[in-house]
This record gives sequence, structure tokens and C-alpha cells, in this order.
Amino acid sequence: MSRATVLACLVSSSVLALTVAASPAQAAGVDYVALGDSYSSGVGAPGQSGTCLRSNNSYAAQWAATNSPTTFQFLACSGAVTDDVLNTQVPAMASGADLVSITIGGNDAGFAPTVITCLTSSDSACTAKVNQGKAYVANTLGGKLDATYAAIKNKAPGAKVVVLSYPNIFDTSALLCEMSLTKRKALNSGAQVLDDMIKARATAAGLTFADVRSNFSGHGVCSSRPYLNGLTIVPPQNSYHPNSNGYTYGYLPALTSAA
Repeated sequence: MSRATVLACLVSSSVLALTVAASPAQAAGVDYVALGDSYSSGVGAPGQSGTCLRSNNSYAAQWAATNSPTTFQFLACSGAVTDDVLNTQVPAMASGADLVSITIGGNDAGFAPTVITCLTSSDSACTAKVNQGKAYVANTLGGKLDATYAAIKNKAPGAKVVVLSYPNIFDTSALLCEMSLTKRKALNSGAQVLDDMIKARATAAGLTFADVRSNFSGHGVCSSRPYLNGLTIVPPQNSYHPNSNGYTYGYLPALTSAA
């Protein structure tokens, strides 16, 4: 498979909804809904299936397996943007949900095109593309997040809503890496700006913000023990997404603590 094909596959797929109900023998008490994009569906970990590339190794599925909620709606979908959450995922979620988790905003800000530019172009082109994403975050994303969070609250007014951040993708201390230090720093700075906006809007909406960045610290791409995949050939969509350790030791503890 060519690099061009791999990079093209980073742009992920449409939104579908799947509801998984717990068995009657499981402990009752919590109806859990997992919304969001590929960082919630489990892209990057083994066991992905369906158009939405959901994996039982995602943090959401792991939380459900550990805590045995009464019901578990796994609605997160690879490639989702805020409009997908508003138009497809929220309408499918149960109004009686007690706990909702979500990662969203990265695709709105141009995650895949930015990574592709940084992989294939110069340091200056990468930095310019990251700055374009930062401008979108500053000028447009806040309103989209506000609308998304309001829709979730309106659909499930009694739910605790946990909004999780994105990690900084790259280790910047490694000497050898698939991207230059300039590119790595630029992409990490873009993630910081994105997370700061997500935190601000989630807090303003009265939701719980769960920051995963400290859990991923020292475990970026090109570190000795990465919690994220670098550029992958098979399957290509795993590129720059958490691996199994990233979901287990990066995301799951953040959700568990917040929930």
C-alpha cells in the first residue's frame, strides 16, 4: 500500500449507531452512552469493526466491561465531527442516560488534513496548516461545541457528561522520529489550543472535563513506551491514534476518575 493510500485512509468514515445492552445478571444502576469520534470509538487499538471502527479495547468499552452498566450505548464513530454528534448520535441516545462520555472537536479542526500536510510537506507548511487549525478553533469551534454540549444536556438532562481531552501526540525529546522537531512541536501546540477550548466550553456548560494529557506525558509517538501509534501501514487508520495502552492507561483512568 502506498503512502498516499495510507494517508488518504486517515480521513475516516460516516456515523452509524450501535446499542449494546447489558445482560440482566449484570449490576443495575447506570445507563452509559459513549459519544464522539475515533478517539472514543477505539481507532488505533485491536478489534475494530464496522463502518465506525468501534473496538472493545476503547476506553468506553473497557469502562463498560469493568463497571457493568445497566445499558451501554456505543455511538462513537470514527470521523465524527460536531454536526455528526448533533444530527446522528444525540438523537440515537437514550434520554434516561446517567453517564455520557465524549471526545469531539479534533476532526472539526482538521486533524487528518493537518497530519497529512505535516507528513508530506515542509516545516513551514506544517506550521502554517497547524495555525490554520488554531484559527478555526479560536473563531468557530467554540460555538459548535456549545451547541453540541447543549444538545446532549437537553436529550439527557439527568446525565453526568464527561468531556475528555486529546493527548499531545508527539514526544519532543526523541532524537529520531518520523517528523522533525519543528513539526512535532507545532502539532502538539495545536492540540494544546484545541484542548484549552474544549475545557473552556465544557466548563462553561457545567460539564465535567477530564484531561488525559498528563496520563500520556512521556508516552507520545517516538517515545520509548508510546501510548499512541505513529504512521501505520496496516491498518492505515490507526495512525496517530491511541494504542491499547493509550486507551487502558491514558483514557480509562481519566474517565473512571471523572465518573
